[in-house]
Amino acid sequence: MIAQNDTRVRQSQQSRGTIRGQPTQTHQRMPFRQDLTQLEPSELAKALDPLGARPFHAQHIYQWFYKRNVTQFTAMTDLSHALRKRLEQTFTTPVPRVTKREKSSDGTVKFLMNLSSGHQVETVFIPNTPAMTLCISTQVGCAMQCSFCLTGKMGLLRNLTAGEIAGQVRLMAHDLELVNHRFNIVLMGMGEPLHNYDETMKALRILGADCGLGVGPRRITLSTVGVLPALERLAHEPLMPNLAVSLHATTEELRNRLVPVNRKYGLADLIAACRRFPIKRRERITFEYVLLRDVNDSMADANRLGSLLHDIRSKVNLIPLNEAPGLSYRRPSEQQIEKFARALTNRGLTVSVRKSRGRDIRAACGQLIVEGARPSPGQRAATLIDRL
Repeated sequence: MIAQNDTRVRQSQQSRGTIRGQPTQTHQRMPFRQDLTQLEPSELAKALDPLGARPFHAQHIYQWFYKRNVTQFTAMTDLSHALRKRLEQTFTTPVPRVTKREKSSDGTVKFLMNLSSGHQVETVFIPNTPAMTLCISTQVGCAMQCSFCLTGKMGLLRNLTAGEIAGQVRLMAHDLELVNHRFNIVLMGMGEPLHNYDETMKALRILGADCGLGVGPRRITLSTVGVLPALERLAHEPLMPNLAVSLHATTEELRNRLVPVNRKYGLADLIAACRRFPIKRRERITFEYVLLRDVNDSMADANRLGSLLHDIRSKVNLIPLNEAPGLSYRRPSEQQIEKFARALTNRGLTVSVRKSRGRDIRAACGQLIVEGARPSPGQRAATLIDRL
């Protein structure tokens, strides 16, 4: 009787795969496969070497993946059948997937993308600005908590990988048939790019590869609120995108309220870092300034802004607030916006006023936000916008 019971227990354990040293078929681990989307061309060439491939095969794979939008190795027909089979066994190609697409009355298109992790990000195509522009995300949410930005009210869910950042561009470029045309990229979507420094910079190297999409740094603008250690690193990068600094205030006290990271990296230190930042000939730092009615739009603010920037080769991009439920601020009148801009130009600054694009589909600056498992107040506010 005891022997029969032991046999039954052993059979039950085998069915659950719990006997030490004896894994069952149902619990065998799949062999590890490397994420190809995370590899720069040189890294891919190195990873291909054990497969018996030649360095030029890395360029061919990049062309298939980025220029031809082919993500299945079996369809890469200029590679041998044996190599394609080894590639399938060695690599994965997780790519973002568009789950929703909305088009504004002004031609702006907003994409909701699902990542392989199940998280979502929003990206935006802005036509004729004056070039075609792709606005991409570097994080799911944002940790900076700028008080006038819906994305900041999400909090930070996670950083994106370099492959996920570059994957947004690859997907939109093919969806919009821009692969063989010049287009610009702005890192102004969800997240703070310098808070995800390594993955962001790697994504820019992937996007700049000649055998891929070939988007050079002069067609890329990185926007930051001023994470100073990362900004100092950026100053020494061989690949240098255009720089846009989100300023939004002219005093330490006000910027502490509007941009909480200022409590750690103050306005004076940020301006000093911008003065030191290397700027190539005929280039400037863009300072972005969201105009909030009766908060930072006075003539005193304009005069202080002019004084802060007087010795920096710069231009100012004024962004009238895109109002939304859940935000306590209001947009200034058109007369006040014009008056503020004129005060800056009178002080010798180059000024532009950003035209809001995609406001009717919640795609304008500061309006990108997606639902999490437990919606934040900002996410709940976003649903109110969609119902208006």
